[in-house]
Amino acid sequence: MSRAKRKLDHIQYALSDRQSGMTGFDELMIVHQSLPDTAVDEVSLHSEVGGLLLSSPFFINAMTGGGGEKTSEINAALARAAKDTGIALSVGSQMSAIKDRQERHTYQVVRKENPDGLIFGNIGSEATVAQAVEAAEMIEADALQIHLNVIQELAMPEGDRSFNGALERIARIADELPIPVIVKETGFGISREAAQKLDKTSIRAIDAGGYGGTNFSSIENNRQERKKLFFNDWGIPTAASILETASVTSKDVLASGGIHKSSDVLKSLILGASAAGIAGSFLRILTEQGEKQLVEEIKYFQEDLIMMMTALGCKSVADLHRVPVVIKGDLYHWLSVRGLNPELLSRRS
Repeated sequence: MSRAKRKLDHIQYALSDRQSGMTGFDELMIVHQSLPDTAVDEVSLHSEVGGLLLSSPFFINAMTGGGGEKTSEINAALARAAKDTGIALSVGSQMSAIKDRQERHTYQVVRKENPDGLIFGNIGSEATVAQAVEAAEMIEADALQIHLNVIQELAMPEGDRSFNGALERIARIADELPIPVIVKETGFGISREAAQKLDKTSIRAIDAGGYGGTNFSSIENNRQERKKLFFNDWGIPTAASILETASVTSKDVLASGGIHKSSDVLKSLILGASAAGIAGSFLRILTEQGEKQLVEEIKYFQEDLIMMMTALGCKSVADLHRVPVVIKGDLYHWLSVRGLNPELLSRRS
């Protein structure tokens, strides 16, 4: 099967695959503040990631490209929505365009539609420095995501079977590129152990990419007869992964994986993220309701965040990192046995 056909399959399965929703966000209760001492017009949504200033603490995360005209149309619409709302945008893995130059336009369209916007490139951890440079230059990227997708590759019949040297390649790319490098998981979560290794490199941010959203193991299993179902329930819930990552790294933390609501973004920021990436739910709105409705939804997210931050007395994203929350259920158990002291989160101020 060609890469282009596989890209189109991924879109179709991502839209039809039922997400587990087991992000852990439902087990996080925000402590209400009756005296917030702030006003709506005092709240700023600006956030900084890897030295880049974001106008909103959420962005359109990596989805597609490399699948011919269909993926070009999706990326063009996403780029226009990002431009209209002022948020950042990441393209999907650019390896397709590196291996087949005819697919380059499916990625370059985002810069054509959004010439002044913040755009993140995307490449796999198997990439060389030269390929990373090519990916960044292809779309004049402001930052480059390097995605970790071990489970997807193992679940994919034609996927990689060796992951040796990934950390060393990431470190070399981060050292060589003149733009910030972001390492992201693709739906199975960054652990504390992985974050500690990444923290020793010169990357600028880590996207926790937790379990609970688009499940690439399930997607790959839908494409084959001999299914590796043991990977479908594999992963670290998004909320736990954010906290695991934030507990050990000095890098900026990003959140993704099953973030569907403005309250999910808020909880991600409270747990320590500087911004949250949204992919599957935005793709579904775009394909089912159209570009105009996607723009409206993004604007609703921005308005909602301002309202919730006002209620909590938070004038900035940094203020949210001190909001007290009570953790319950499986998330409490996970954090406790991993030594992350969930009780401390309830006593912040």
